[in-house]
Amino acid sequence: MELKQIPLHHIHQQLGAKIVPFAGFEMPVRYTSDLDEHNTVRNGVGIFDVSHMGEFIVKGNDALALIQRVSANDASALFDGKVQYSYLPNGRGGIVDDLLVYRISETEYMLVVNASNIEKDWNWINQHIRDTDQLTLVNVSDDMCLFAVQGPLAAKALESLTPADLEMTYYTFEKADFAGMANVIVSATGYTGAGGFEIYVSNHQAEVVWNAIMEAGAPYGIKPIGLGARDTLRLEMGYNLYGNDITDETSPIEAGLGWVTKFTHDFIDADLLKQQKTQGISRKLVGFEMIDRGIPRGHYPICDADGNTIGEVTSGTQSPSLGKGIGLGYVPTAFSKPGTEIFINVRDRRLKAVVVKLPFIKK
Repeated sequence: MELKQIPLHHIHQQLGAKIVPFAGFEMPVRYTSDLDEHNTVRNGVGIFDVSHMGEFIVKGNDALALIQRVSANDASALFDGKVQYSYLPNGRGGIVDDLLVYRISETEYMLVVNASNIEKDWNWINQHIRDTDQLTLVNVSDDMCLFAVQGPLAAKALESLTPADLEMTYYTFEKADFAGMANVIVSATGYTGAGGFEIYVSNHQAEVVWNAIMEAGAPYGIKPIGLGARDTLRLEMGYNLYGNDITDETSPIEAGLGWVTKFTHDFIDADLLKQQKTQGISRKLVGFEMIDRGIPRGHYPICDADGNTIGEVTSGTQSPSLGKGIGLGYVPTAFSKPGTEIFINVRDRRLKAVVVKLPFIKK
């Protein structure tokens, strides 16, 4: 399959980014070092070009009814300018994708999906549109760019560019002028746990907006940040990554997504998931910290004290903030309590770890 390029690919090349294949795109993985970029976001401000993400617009009288049918969270609780985290159950107890739902108006919503799942999600949602539904679903993924400006100095770095109130509540958004462009979505969301904003712009506005953010952020030390640091930042917060921690084969209840599974409405798999929630589950996604020195990686076996394999690591890294190995993985519920000792098989060495309550770093 031929890799796609994001619209500002040339800029990332000029900035000296290392470009790698990711989710069907050529993406900047780092510009300097993962550690430097991670710390820039945790302590200051950085900008990610995540224009590979997918965006669908759902419009019409039955837009909400469709979202309610295909997603587990209750989108009827949304108001204009509110964002919701949710997921698409796959009809057999697994997850098609996780996504964000933006309510633009009573009859218009934007769904933001993972880059690797754009086509899959598009086909899945279309399958669940009824002949009687009054709505249109439009895939605008190829027409939009998305910049994530993240870190404790993000609001200061952006305030000169927009009249939008950057004191906005977490998981809300505004459509506002931004860097001289009209109707830009400025959203208090992100995947780093460091605070900040996600800026949605049309492709033709992208270069002007990127340059304006870099210029306005310069006094605050803004730097471009790649996917490498994005992964360590999200993992320190215990955020799931689709394809690693959640998949078509993982139960959302096992994955700790019970909090966005709302049985106040009827949706795909509602009965099955309700049964899991009521009867209990046999395994759970947990966070763990290494006690012995070593870096856990995806697919490394998780063992008990006797060396029996009880699960596997789904995501793992060396945490820059904690200076130790951290990871996520599925274990039997008997091993899921914080404080439980487990072992990670790192290159044929059994290293001691302990189950901890997420997130790994407390705000």
